[in-house]
Amino acid sequence: MIKKTRKLIVGNWKMNPLSLEEVKEITDAVKRTIKKTKQVTAVLCPPAVFLAEVTRAVQNTKDVYTGGQNTFTEAQGSFTGEVSPMMLASVGAGYVIIGHSERRKMGETDEQISAKVRLALEAGLSVIVCVGESVRDAQVKYLEVVSGQIKSAFAGVTVKQLPQMIVAYEPVWAIGKDSKGPMTPRDLYEMTIFIKKVLSELYEQKIAMKTQILYGGSVNAETSAGLVKEGEVSGLLVGRESINPEGFAGILRAVDAL
Repeated sequence: MIKKTRKLIVGNWKMNPLSLEEVKEITDAVKRTIKKTKQVTAVLCPPAVFLAEVTRAVQNTKDVYTGGQNTFTEAQGSFTGEVSPMMLASVGAGYVIIGHSERRKMGETDEQISAKVRLALEAGLSVIVCVGESVRDAQVKYLEVVSGQIKSAFAGVTVKQLPQMIVAYEPVWAIGKDSKGPMTPRDLYEMTIFIKKVLSELYEQKIAMKTQILYGGSVNAETSAGLVKEGEVSGLLVGRESINPEGFAGILRAVDAL
Protein backbone atom coordinates (compact mmCIF):
# COMPACT_ATOMS: atom_id res chain seq x y z
CA MET A 1 0.00 0.00 0.00
CA ILE A 2 1.41 3.40 -0.97
CA LYS A 3 1.94 6.42 1.22
CA LYS A 4 -1.21 8.55 1.15
CA THR A 5 0.84 11.71 0.53
CA ARG A 6 1.76 10.50 -2.96
CA LYS A 7 -0.59 10.88 -5.90
CA LEU A 8 -1.88 7.57 -7.24
CA ILE A 9 -2.05 7.15 -11.02
CA VAL A 10 -3.75 3.92 -12.08
CA GLY A 11 -3.49 2.70 -15.66
CA ASN A 12 -6.45 0.56 -16.74
CA TRP A 13 -5.26 -1.06 -19.95
CA LYS A 14 -8.68 -2.65 -20.58
CA MET A 15 -8.49 -5.27 -23.38
CA ASN A 16 -5.18 -3.94 -24.65
CA PRO A 17 -2.53 -4.42 -26.00
CA LEU A 18 -2.40 -7.43 -28.29
CA SER A 19 1.18 -8.60 -27.76
CA LEU A 20 3.86 -9.08 -25.13
CA GLU A 21 6.09 -6.81 -27.18
CA GLU A 22 3.67 -3.92 -26.68
CA VAL A 23 3.28 -4.83 -23.01
CA LYS A 24 7.02 -4.48 -22.57
CA GLU A 25 7.08 -1.14 -24.38
CA ILE A 26 4.39 0.34 -22.12
CA THR A 27 5.88 -1.12 -18.94
CA ASP A 28 9.41 0.03 -19.72
CA ALA A 29 8.19 3.58 -20.42
CA VAL A 30 6.48 3.72 -17.03
CA LYS A 31 9.57 2.40 -15.27
CA ARG A 32 11.81 4.99 -16.93
CA THR A 33 9.44 7.83 -16.08
CA ILE A 34 8.68 6.87 -12.49
CA LYS A 35 12.38 6.81 -11.61
CA LYS A 36 12.49 10.55 -12.33
CA THR A 37 9.42 11.43 -10.24
CA LYS A 38 9.05 12.12 -6.52
CA GLN A 39 5.35 12.59 -5.83
CA VAL A 40 3.52 9.89 -7.82
CA THR A 41 2.95 6.16 -7.65
CA ALA A 42 1.80 4.13 -10.65
CA VAL A 43 -0.43 1.07 -10.63
CA LEU A 44 -0.59 -0.87 -13.89
CA CYS A 45 -3.71 -2.96 -14.52
CA PRO A 46 -3.13 -5.09 -17.63
CA PRO A 47 -5.39 -7.87 -18.92
CA ALA A 48 -5.22 -10.94 -16.66
CA VAL A 49 -3.12 -12.89 -19.18
CA PHE A 50 -0.34 -10.30 -18.88
CA LEU A 51 -0.58 -9.61 -15.14
CA ALA A 52 2.15 -11.99 -13.96
CA GLU A 53 4.50 -10.78 -16.69
CA VAL A 54 4.03 -7.11 -15.82
CA THR A 55 4.33 -7.83 -12.09
CA ARG A 56 7.67 -9.55 -12.63
CA ALA A 57 8.85 -6.63 -14.78
CA VAL A 58 8.13 -3.97 -12.14
CA GLN A 59 8.91 -5.90 -8.95
CA ASN A 60 12.24 -4.13 -8.46
CA THR A 61 10.98 -0.69 -9.49
CA LYS A 62 10.06 1.56 -6.59
CA ASP A 63 6.60 3.14 -6.71
CA VAL A 64 5.21 0.92 -9.47
CA TYR A 65 2.62 -1.73 -8.58
CA THR A 66 0.13 -3.91 -10.44
CA GLY A 67 -3.54 -4.73 -10.17
CA GLY A 68 -6.36 -6.70 -11.73
CA GLN A 69 -9.07 -5.12 -13.87
CA ASN A 70 -11.80 -7.26 -12.35
CA THR A 71 -12.31 -10.25 -10.09
CA PHE A 72 -14.96 -12.78 -9.06
CA THR A 73 -17.26 -13.29 -6.08
CA GLU A 74 -15.82 -16.69 -5.14
CA ALA A 75 -12.31 -17.75 -4.15
CA GLN A 76 -12.26 -20.88 -6.34
CA GLY A 77 -14.47 -23.49 -7.93
CA SER A 78 -16.30 -24.40 -11.13
CA PHE A 79 -16.48 -20.91 -12.63
CA THR A 80 -14.98 -21.15 -16.10
CA GLY A 81 -13.16 -18.04 -17.21
CA GLU A 82 -13.24 -16.24 -13.86
CA VAL A 83 -10.29 -15.00 -11.79
CA SER A 84 -10.52 -14.75 -8.02
CA PRO A 85 -8.84 -12.09 -5.87
CA MET A 86 -6.76 -14.80 -4.24
CA MET A 87 -5.34 -15.66 -7.67
CA LEU A 88 -4.53 -12.00 -8.32
CA ALA A 89 -2.72 -11.77 -5.01
CA SER A 90 -0.84 -15.02 -5.69
CA VAL A 91 0.91 -13.53 -8.75
CA GLY A 92 1.87 -10.38 -6.88
CA ALA A 93 -0.94 -7.94 -7.64
CA GLY A 94 -1.61 -5.43 -4.89
CA TYR A 95 -4.74 -3.80 -6.29
CA VAL A 96 -7.95 -4.64 -8.11
CA ILE A 97 -10.50 -2.51 -9.94
CA ILE A 98 -14.08 -3.42 -9.06
CA GLY A 99 -17.33 -2.05 -10.46
CA HIS A 100 -15.91 -0.27 -13.49
CA SER A 101 -18.61 1.42 -15.58
CA GLU A 102 -17.90 -0.96 -18.45
CA ARG A 103 -18.54 -3.93 -16.15
CA ARG A 104 -21.72 -2.32 -14.86
CA LYS A 105 -22.84 -1.81 -18.46
CA MET A 106 -22.36 -5.56 -19.01
CA GLY A 107 -24.88 -6.19 -16.24
CA GLU A 108 -22.78 -6.28 -13.08
CA THR A 109 -24.98 -5.41 -10.10
CA ASP A 110 -24.32 -3.51 -6.89
CA GLU A 111 -24.76 -6.79 -5.01
CA GLN A 112 -22.10 -8.53 -7.08
CA ILE A 113 -19.75 -5.59 -6.67
CA SER A 114 -20.22 -5.64 -2.91
CA ALA A 115 -19.43 -9.36 -2.78
CA LYS A 116 -16.31 -8.85 -4.88
CA VAL A 117 -15.15 -6.02 -2.61
CA ARG A 118 -15.47 -8.11 0.54
CA LEU A 119 -13.58 -11.07 -0.94
CA ALA A 120 -10.83 -8.87 -2.40
CA LEU A 121 -10.28 -7.28 1.00
CA GLU A 122 -10.00 -10.75 2.54
CA ALA A 123 -7.32 -11.52 -0.05
CA GLY A 124 -5.35 -8.49 1.15
CA LEU A 125 -5.83 -6.42 -2.00
CA SER A 126 -6.40 -2.69 -2.12
CA VAL A 127 -9.74 -2.16 -3.84
CA ILE A 128 -10.37 0.59 -6.38
CA VAL A 129 -14.16 0.69 -6.43
CA CYS A 130 -15.70 2.65 -9.29
CA VAL A 131 -18.83 4.75 -8.91
CA GLY A 132 -20.47 7.29 -11.17
CA GLU A 133 -23.61 8.36 -12.96
CA SER A 134 -24.47 7.78 -16.63
CA VAL A 135 -26.34 11.08 -16.99
CA ARG A 136 -26.86 14.28 -15.05
CA ASP A 137 -30.43 15.37 -14.52
CA ALA A 138 -31.85 18.76 -13.52
CA GLN A 139 -33.44 17.20 -10.43
CA VAL A 140 -29.96 16.14 -9.22
CA LYS A 141 -31.10 12.55 -8.77
CA TYR A 142 -27.71 11.43 -10.06
CA LEU A 143 -26.39 12.11 -6.57
CA GLU A 144 -28.70 9.39 -5.27
CA VAL A 145 -27.19 7.00 -7.83
CA VAL A 146 -23.64 7.72 -6.71
CA SER A 147 -24.58 7.60 -3.03
CA GLY A 148 -26.30 4.23 -3.51
CA GLN A 149 -23.31 2.78 -5.32
CA ILE A 150 -20.96 3.89 -2.54
CA LYS A 151 -23.13 2.59 0.28
CA SER A 152 -23.57 -0.76 -1.43
CA ALA A 153 -19.86 -1.17 -2.22
CA PHE A 154 -18.83 -0.31 1.34
CA ALA A 155 -21.45 -2.52 2.99
CA GLY A 156 -19.58 -4.89 5.27
CA VAL A 157 -16.29 -2.99 4.99
CA THR A 158 -14.92 -2.52 8.49
CA VAL A 159 -13.08 0.50 9.82
CA LYS A 160 -9.95 -1.63 9.93
CA GLN A 161 -10.32 -2.42 6.21
CA LEU A 162 -11.11 1.15 5.18
CA PRO A 163 -7.46 2.06 4.37
CA GLN A 164 -7.59 -0.64 1.65
CA MET A 165 -10.52 1.11 -0.06
CA ILE A 166 -10.11 3.66 -2.86
CA VAL A 167 -13.02 5.34 -4.66
CA ALA A 168 -12.69 6.09 -8.37
CA TYR A 169 -15.34 8.52 -9.56
CA GLU A 170 -16.32 7.92 -13.19
CA PRO A 171 -18.75 10.42 -14.74
CA VAL A 172 -19.82 8.16 -17.60
CA TRP A 173 -21.42 11.06 -19.48
CA ALA A 174 -18.03 12.79 -19.69
CA ILE A 175 -16.00 9.80 -20.88
CA GLY A 176 -15.21 8.46 -24.33
CA LYS A 177 -16.15 9.37 -27.88
CA ASP A 178 -19.85 9.85 -27.02
CA SER A 179 -19.20 12.15 -24.07
CA LYS A 180 -21.34 15.23 -23.50
CA GLY A 181 -18.25 17.28 -22.73
CA PRO A 182 -15.35 17.09 -20.28
CA MET A 183 -15.81 17.35 -16.54
CA THR A 184 -14.46 20.59 -15.15
CA PRO A 185 -12.17 20.69 -12.11
CA ARG A 186 -14.89 22.64 -10.28
CA ASP A 187 -17.48 19.95 -10.97
CA LEU A 188 -15.01 17.32 -9.83
CA TYR A 189 -14.30 19.21 -6.62
CA GLU A 190 -18.01 19.33 -5.81
CA MET A 191 -18.29 15.58 -6.37
CA THR A 192 -15.20 14.93 -4.24
CA ILE A 193 -16.88 16.78 -1.37
CA PHE A 194 -20.09 14.82 -1.92
CA ILE A 195 -18.30 11.45 -1.87
CA LYS A 196 -16.54 12.37 1.38
CA LYS A 197 -19.90 13.38 2.83
CA VAL A 198 -21.42 9.99 1.98
CA LEU A 199 -18.43 8.16 3.46
CA SER A 200 -18.72 10.30 6.59
CA GLU A 201 -22.26 8.99 7.00
CA LEU A 202 -20.88 5.45 7.07
CA TYR A 203 -17.77 5.95 9.20
CA GLU A 204 -16.36 8.43 11.68
CA GLN A 205 -15.69 11.60 9.71
CA LYS A 206 -12.01 11.88 10.62
CA ILE A 207 -11.40 8.35 9.35
CA ALA A 208 -13.65 8.62 6.29
CA MET A 209 -11.97 11.81 5.09
CA LYS A 210 -8.69 9.91 4.66
CA THR A 211 -10.16 7.67 1.95
CA GLN A 212 -8.43 8.20 -1.38
CA ILE A 213 -10.60 9.45 -4.22
CA LEU A 214 -9.50 9.19 -7.85
CA TYR A 215 -10.93 10.78 -10.96
CA GLY A 216 -11.70 8.07 -13.49
CA GLY A 217 -12.30 10.04 -16.63
CA SER A 218 -10.79 11.00 -19.96
CA VAL A 219 -7.53 12.77 -19.15
CA ASN A 220 -4.26 13.60 -20.86
CA ALA A 221 -1.00 15.33 -19.95
CA GLU A 222 -2.60 18.75 -20.46
CA THR A 223 -5.71 18.24 -18.30
CA SER A 224 -4.52 15.85 -15.59
CA ALA A 225 -2.73 18.29 -13.29
CA GLY A 226 -5.65 20.73 -13.16
CA LEU A 227 -8.16 18.01 -12.38
CA VAL A 228 -6.02 16.59 -9.58
CA LYS A 229 -5.14 19.94 -8.02
CA GLU A 230 -8.42 21.84 -8.37
CA GLY A 231 -10.59 18.76 -8.03
CA GLU A 232 -8.71 17.90 -4.82
CA VAL A 233 -8.47 14.21 -5.66
CA SER A 234 -5.77 11.73 -4.68
CA GLY A 235 -5.00 10.76 -8.25
CA LEU A 236 -6.40 9.37 -11.48
CA LEU A 237 -7.77 6.19 -13.02
CA VAL A 238 -6.56 6.48 -16.61
CA GLY A 239 -8.03 4.49 -19.48
CA ARG A 240 -7.12 5.23 -23.09
CA GLU A 241 -3.89 7.16 -22.36
CA SER A 242 -2.56 4.38 -20.12
CA ILE A 243 -1.59 2.27 -23.16
CA ASN A 244 0.07 5.24 -24.86
CA PRO A 245 3.62 5.14 -23.44
CA GLU A 246 4.31 8.79 -24.18
CA GLY A 247 0.88 9.96 -23.07
CA PHE A 248 0.89 8.09 -19.76
CA ALA A 249 4.43 9.27 -19.05
CA GLY A 250 3.21 12.83 -19.66
CA ILE A 251 0.43 12.38 -17.11
CA LEU A 252 2.87 11.03 -14.52
CA ARG A 253 5.19 14.01 -15.04
CA ALA A 254 2.37 16.55 -14.98
CA VAL A 255 0.91 15.30 -11.70
CA ASP A 256 4.36 14.91 -10.18
CA ALA A 257 5.06 18.60 -10.87
CA LEU A 258 2.14 19.76 -8.68
